[in-house]
Formats: sequence, structure tokens, C-alpha cells
Amino acid sequence: MQISPLMKGVGLMKTWIENELKGCNLPDLRLENRLKTIIEQLSTGVGRSLSFACQDWANTKAAYRFLDNRRISEAEILKGHFQATHQRFAASSGTILVLHDTTEFSFHREHPEAIGKTHKTVSGKTKGGRPRLHTICGILMHSSLVVTTLGLPLGLASVKFWTRKKFKGTNALKRKVNPTRIPIEKKESIRWIENLRQSSENMGDPGRCVHIGDRESDIYELFCASEDVKTHFLVRTSVDRLAGDGKHTIRDVMKSERVKAVHHVQVVNRKGANLQATVEIRYRRVQVLPPIGKQNRYPSLSLTVIHAQERGKPKDRDPIDWKLITDLPVNNRNEAIEKLQWYAMRWKMSLSHP
Repeated sequence: MQISPLMKGVGLMKTWIENELKGCNLPDLRLENRLKTIIEQLSTGVGRSLSFACQDWANTKAAYRFLDNRRISEAEILKGHFQATHQRFAASSGTILVLHDTTEFSFHREHPEAIGKTHKTVSGKTKGGRPRLHTICGILMHSSLVVTTLGLPLGLASVKFWTRKKFKGTNALKRKVNPTRIPIEKKESIRWIENLRQSSENMGDPGRCVHIGDRESDIYELFCASEDVKTHFLVRTSVDRLAGDGKHTIRDVMKSERVKAVHHVQVVNRKGANLQATVEIRYRRVQVLPPIGKQNRYPSLSLTVIHAQERGKPKDRDPIDWKLITDLPVNNRNEAIEKLQWYAMRWKMSLSHP
């Protein structure tokens, strides 16, 4: 009897689900079987509603009952996947990248307290001409995706969910106090550090990992946390930090640095056209100081700064102007280009050698 490609696909999916959930430890076997059923159903309706994936009311009701079970947390559901990611990580070799980013899930709710809120947005104006504010209901998820340096995904290593209610009042506090003096534990930024620590622990070999983040992750506490757990980081900077003896900044130091490499980058403009951009690369090892308000708490660090700036002014898109900082050494142009390629994994951008 010949097995159809469809049946083969179903069999492979069931095997994959079995492997991904093997490490889950739910309270009883019935719940474990229900989780497998829900994952199988969702896999056939990716992006659709739960009722669509479940097909009938009996399965939909069973899925909602499972998700509403107070004996089950997202940590227990994700435990199996984290274990599977660790196994794929252990089976690979060389440097592994951990891409960190935040996703916002929005839901339509009449009462925000039923699910939480993420932010407020302007939705028209009142009769008096004042902006009408609308509350966006939802949750936020900060995830850490493990990939090889060639971009092959190995799975998630850490996930954190929250709503803005937990950090209510932080923005008002920032208007009264210098933000750098507010403890990191009272800011949403703590998610970057928590995920760095958790993903490093879950992978079990932090020295092989390079944690990559956008400008939101330019946090001095993250640099120090990376050193504490003996892992590495590569982030895009948003702060012009004090450097050297504290009388100048990183920008001052890099202004005098000569161009050490020229590189061609494949980019897409606002019209969707593929183009080639030429960037000039500067890099230098710099002694970086913590914010003034935290210099008694954190040490200065020797870090590598990489600047990649595009030649000329492009049309239909913003110019490339990447300012990256890492604890890794950069000794030549190839190592500098390598770090740019790693950072570009955040968008799966294709970088080509000149």
C-alpha cells in the first residue's frame, strides 16, 4: 500500500509534536493528551481562531477548558519546547545567536481589566476638537529565538508575558527622576535581562551564545548581566555613553576613528525594490562607563564599538546607520562584517561581500 504525501505530512507533524512536548510535566496524563490534541489542531489552522482550528464545539470547549485550568501555566506548556531547543542547540556546533524582541498581541475587549492593556492611541477627535484616546487591550510577549549563524532556527529559549499594569506609574516617575536613576527592576526593560539569564541557563553553554537586541536593549545592566553569566551580547546602541576618563563620549572617540572596511549590503526600499548599499565600517575597543547615577553600583567595561554608515543619501528609504556595541573582540574587517551579518539576522537581511 502506497502512503500519500498528505499522510506522510500528518505523520511527520505528529512525530514533531511528540518530540516538542516530551519534556512537559503536566499534572496528569489527560491534560498532556489534550495539549497534544490542541497543538495538532492549531497546526492545521495557523493564524486562524481557536474555534476554526478545533472545527466543532466539543473540541473548542475542551480547548478553552484546558487553557482556563489554573493547574497549568505557560511555563509548564513551554517546558517541553525549551528542552527540545536545548537538544538541537547541543547537537549543533560553534557560535549560536539568540535573537531577542518584543511582540504585542491586541484583542477587542469592552473592559481592559479582563485581559490587560498595552497602550493608548488617538482615535479621532471630540466635538470640541480634543484628541479622543482609545485603550488598546492585550498582552506583550518578549521572546528569545535561537538560530545558527546561517539563520537556521533551533527554537525558543525563553518567553516572558506581561501587561502594562505591572509597571503602572513608571512613566510618571520618569518625569520627576532621571530615568537612569530608576532601578532596572521597576522598568519594563528588566525583560531583556531576565530573558538573557533564562535563555543562557536553558541552553546550558552560555559561552557559545551571542544575545542580539535592537536599540531597546541598550541597557548597561544587560552588559553587566552578560558578564555575570559568562555569555556574550551584540546590541544596537541608542545612548551615547561616557567613555575613557569620563570627559568624552563614545561618539567623540569614533569621530576620530578611520574607515577600516567598506561593505556592500542588499537592501529593500519603500517601493519593494532590491538595491545595493555601500557602508563604511569603523570599529574600536573602548572603555565604557556606566551612567553617572549608577557608577557606584556597576564597573566600567571594555567593549567593542562598531559603526556602519552608508555612503550618500538613498532615495525611498532611510540610510543605514548602525551603531553596535559588543563584548566580543573585533580584530579585522572580516570580524567586523561578521558582527553586522549577525545583527542583520534580526530581519534575515542578506549581506553580500564586496
